[in-house]
Amino acid sequence: MNHQELKALDSAHTLQTYGRFDVDIDHGQGATLWDLSGRKYIDFTSGIGVCSVGYGNPRWAKAIYDQALKLGHISNLFYSQPYARLADTLCTRTGMAAAFFGNSGAEANEGLIKLGRKYSFDKYGQGRSTIITLNNSFHGRTITTLTATGQDVFHQYFFPFMEGFRYADANDIDSVKAQDQGDVCAVLLELVQGEGGVLPMERSFVAELARLCAEKDWLLLVDEVQTGVGRTGSLFAFQQYGIQPDGVSFAKGIAGGLPMGGFLVNEKCRGVLGPGTHASTFGGNPVCSAAACTVLDILDEQMLGEVQEKGAYLRGRIDAMEKKSIGKSRGLGLMVGVEVKEGYINKQLAAKLIDAGLLVLTAGPALRLLPPLTITKEELDEGLAIMEKTLE
Repeated sequence: MNHQELKALDSAHTLQTYGRFDVDIDHGQGATLWDLSGRKYIDFTSGIGVCSVGYGNPRWAKAIYDQALKLGHISNLFYSQPYARLADTLCTRTGMAAAFFGNSGAEANEGLIKLGRKYSFDKYGQGRSTIITLNNSFHGRTITTLTATGQDVFHQYFFPFMEGFRYADANDIDSVKAQDQGDVCAVLLELVQGEGGVLPMERSFVAELARLCAEKDWLLLVDEVQTGVGRTGSLFAFQQYGIQPDGVSFAKGIAGGLPMGGFLVNEKCRGVLGPGTHASTFGGNPVCSAAACTVLDILDEQMLGEVQEKGAYLRGRIDAMEKKSIGKSRGLGLMVGVEVKEGYINKQLAAKLIDAGLLVLTAGPALRLLPPLTITKEELDEGLAIMEKTLE
């Protein structure tokens, strides 16, 4: 099949819900990809932060192969080893108490929303179910997580949206307090607003918010769908902010490319969701769990330190470019946003870079870079050379 035949097949039988770039991807190795014609691309996207350990990783592939031959799926009405080992590793490395496994980031955030509301219902009864989220946030594409998302552009078409959400300004504790009408049960936030433009929260704001939640007995819920699993240079971003949330969601990079998500809870919330209150048919799937265990093995403390070093190197090189179209970078680890200057459009710049052989993303008004965490310095340099030449 060639590129035009693939496009025709897509057009004939796929809902056109994605604004795809005019590029196909056939295979990859590390952080390098090739299309059907054999053209090479350096990947600064990792499938929107999913392919955390790169493409063609032999340890990851062997874990999937071995588990698939042993047990591909079994109902959650029975015990199996992979999900239990994964939960143990996640809790041990984060200080959280228990895990729930699902299939996606939106599903994970739905679980956090249910956690917050049931915790409050069990303790205070009805009438305390509002969740505060932040303007410019993004939490998913289900009806509930779209409502939780603090961007008006997403509150279209699918009416009626859910009740029970209010929006505060990021880095403004007074704005958060102003949303309190005596009916709040939780605050849900991203520590780095990904889709909003790769905007890290100020540490002082996060500390104040944690104190406020403790004072009010609101659950502090952290959406780490994009920031989690090593992306920011620690296993979870909250570990760099000096807080311990009541609940934290994860997805994207957890299984290295297989669909998986979930959330962790602290000891206070361990018993909130009991039998019959939450479930997922495919949650904790043995193959996905085995892949995730291997991802976490690869992302040891040495590798997480390398993620921080690579992120600092990437941002330093970008900040030194001094191009007319782009400004300074921001972010944590290998989650990097690049300012697009006035007079330029990020999607047009992204298209030029992709055409030149460097895959990048957009977020808000910025360019967004999410390379595989295992990207080599040689691949980083090759991608940066494409960027520098293309944006001259």
